[in-house]
Amino acid sequence: MNDKTDERLIEAGRKLFARDWQFIWASPSIETLPPIAGLEIAFAGRSNVGKSSLINALTGRNALARTSHTPGRTQELIFFEVPGKNDLRLVDMPGYGYAKAPKSQVASWTELIHKFLLGRASLARVYVLIDARHGIKDVDLEVLKTLDRSAVSYQIVLTKADQVKAAELQARIAETEAALAKHPAAFPTVLATSSRSATGMAELRAAMAKLLEERAS
Repeated sequence: MNDKTDERLIEAGRKLFARDWQFIWASPSIETLPPIAGLEIAFAGRSNVGKSSLINALTGRNALARTSHTPGRTQELIFFEVPGKNDLRLVDMPGYGYAKAPKSQVASWTELIHKFLLGRASLARVYVLIDARHGIKDVDLEVLKTLDRSAVSYQIVLTKADQVKAAELQARIAETEAALAKHPAAFPTVLATSSRSATGMAELRAAMAKLLEERAS
């Protein structure tokens, strides 16, 4: 990819996320999913990794996705799209791992996550969010295994990159990319982002714009 292509995709990504993104659907179970329309891109990650904050930063809408300091607040699959457009939907998934909720409820969310990742025909890509301060944990590896069994491409996105020193962040990126070598379905490169400083947002938008272009061609 050359500089002109990079610039073009970054502009395409900016336009894509400058649109009027809105909440359209919440699904507490596989049986209540919305009818398929266009491509879907999902954001998965541990509780409190910053999925909702990332979606808000991508779309420039501070309150589009509900954020909370309480892990496990998002308990459903939350869908967003632009009214009148059926090319792309964003899906905010329940956080997996630790949550202040009964174990049976956490197990239900976890089952919902894995079923959606394995069985949604319109799911074009999953971004697995990893806290840049902590790196990949065992609970993340379980989700990566599910994605390896599916036909869905996925990429690791490090969040909260602004809270890590530059040298430590580079080491975390290298460590994460080395771990991904064991997962052939994963993108080999890792994106580092910060919802607070907007680091990496243009690149992430451009990646989604590129996906749309590839699927349309």
